[in-house]
Amino acid sequence: MNRFILSEYISAALSEAEYEKLENNTYSGRIPSCKGVIAFGNNLEKCRDELRSTLEDWILLGLKLKHYYPS
Repeated sequence: MNRFILSEYISAALSEAEYEKLENNTYSGRIPSCKGVIAFGNNLEKCRDELRSTLEDWILLGLKLKHYYPS
């Protein structure tokens, strides 16, 4: 059985995501265990897509900088 550790990490992190509808009817999303990972979108789907992209960028930058990742 193949394990995709990075994919599993991303899925687990996204399962913790918190979303909020803002006053202007847009959405914000964040992942509390991943400091600084926040995104915005015109609708919930766009916000989720942006949050995934932001998380991926956060991971790549952290790998380059040799940061510790929460498990």
